Amino acid sequence: MTENPAAAQKARHLHGIRLSTGDRVFMVVNFALLCLIFITILYPLLYVVSASFSGGLMTGSTGLSLIPAQWTLEGYKAVLEYRYVWSGYLNSILYTVIGTAEAMVVQTLCAYALSRKNFLLGVPVMALCVFSMYFDGGLIPGYLLIKNLGMLDTIWSVTLPFTISMYNMIVMRTYFRTQIPDELLEASQIDGCGNWRFLMTVVLPLSGPILAVITLYSAVYFWNSYFYPLVYLSSRSMMPLPNVLREILILNVSASIESGMDASTAAQLAKRADVMKYSLIIFASVPVLMLYPFVQKYFVKGVMIGAVKG
Repeated sequence: MTENPAAAQKARHLHGIRLSTGDRVFMVVNFALLCLIFITILYPLLYVVSASFSGGLMTGSTGLSLIPAQWTLEGYKAVLEYRYVWSGYLNSILYTVIGTAEAMVVQTLCAYALSRKNFLLGVPVMALCVFSMYFDGGLIPGYLLIKNLGMLDTIWSVTLPFTISMYNMIVMRTYFRTQIPDELLEASQIDGCGNWRFLMTVVLPLSGPILAVITLYSAVYFWNSYFYPLVYLSSRSMMPLPNVLREILILNVSASIESGMDASTAAQLAKRADVMKYSLIIFASVPVLMLYPFVQKYFVKGVMIGAVKG
């Protein structure tokens, strides 16, 4: 049986859009640029993974390479033997869980209140929120406030002051305003439903994508938090993992060099610290890398919602 040319042409038109020459050139250039960006991002990640299994030689005599000159688990062994790594790991998990829970409660309540069009103080409160995105009291007033509240060197000093991100709150508020119809609230109010019950039984179940995105943003912030724990925490046992990494890379090596150690021993210690650096980067990145695949599909929607004027 011979194929009908007209039918075949019609089938091709039904299954796809015919691209012009300019569109094809654009697609090729766009694909090439994306590949270049992908390689630019992927290479440092692969290098860190490879360096974590090396003997500290990759950044020295062999230069930048993705193949370790000497395969070894010495870096991971050294990391696991350092007892403050475990306390820092547990502290980071604790700060991330508690800080993210606090942030989600505060940001959700604030975003819902500001998303209601019948909230009389919505405009001035929103103006204050936007103002606080660009201006704050500064580091010294913040430190004095935490000190006067008696929260220095406690878990609350690194979680409570950062329970709300104005950007995340505005993104969530925009989602509530644009994706939750007002008719749902009106119908619920007819049945005697108040704002609190409406939020818990209607709004939150319909807001899975934005809740997942904001949860991840908050968790990543608390997990990577470094500067404020350095300011507000003084006990070594309270330090999170990023601050433990700082101690491994800077304080120990510097103290050993300043103590009059001979050159060969100092070089060995520096090489050990170098391989520990990459091993600890992988060690610290595992929880976040495990979390990303579960919420990756919500990223585009979350970013697009944030770009919508609310």
